Amino acid sequence: MASATGFGVYDAHQDDSKQAQWRADKWMIAGTLLMGTGVLGIFGLPLFFYGLNLQIQAGKAGLSVRPLIVTLIGYLVIIDSSLNSLGWAMDLFANHSLINRVLTAGWGAVFDGGYFWHYNELMVGPYAVGGAGAPGEKGWEISLILACFCPRLAAAIGLLQMKRWGQQWLIVTCWMGLIVWIGYNLNMTFYADVRYANITFPVWGWWVYDIFYITPFLSLPYLHTVNREIFSD
Repeated sequence: MASATGFGVYDAHQDDSKQAQWRADKWMIAGTLLMGTGVLGIFGLPLFFYGLNLQIQAGKAGLSVRPLIVTLIGYLVIIDSSLNSLGWAMDLFANHSLINRVLTAGWGAVFDGGYFWHYNELMVGPYAVGGAGAPGEKGWEISLILACFCPRLAAAIGLLQMKRWGQQWLIVTCWMGLIVWIGYNLNMTFYADVRYANITFPVWGWWVYDIFYITPFLSLPYLHTVNREIFSD
């Protein structure tokens, strides 16, 4: 009878923990979705922090919730991947749309002249491609949306679910992200005469914005040292 009672208490604890984690995740997911659009990020931040506080309070109450560092890394990678995927997809497939010409070209005039000067003038042979005018930028867009940022998004979701495959694939895609960070900044430098010329915040403005790309530096030390047994199959 004592054993049955013990199992009952354990099951109740697990149910309360799952409910508390999901209650926090609903707020953090809503905030992350808004921040992932870039434009509505200011509205998503308080929602995310409210959900984060709910998780912290649940942990203090003795419930078995996700480790805080896993939550921060997982959602930060989702925001990073969403911003890159959405922004580049708009430039690649919707470069003549009104919202793209307002938001993307406006952002380009402030931080990155490659999305402002000669925008929608790129020609590849006899074909008009549109979007950012630097050929190297198109190569990054096409390859990284499919090969890096979408897999990183899936890996981050797996990590938040405490799946071992999520942790393993996030390691892989974070190393890819490190290569992206180095290569992309070199690409920016090669086109510096266009991308940093006659814009509102040249060079230093880009490095402020570049903070979204440092997730590999923040994630890899933890992902390589954490006890993998905390993640399930």
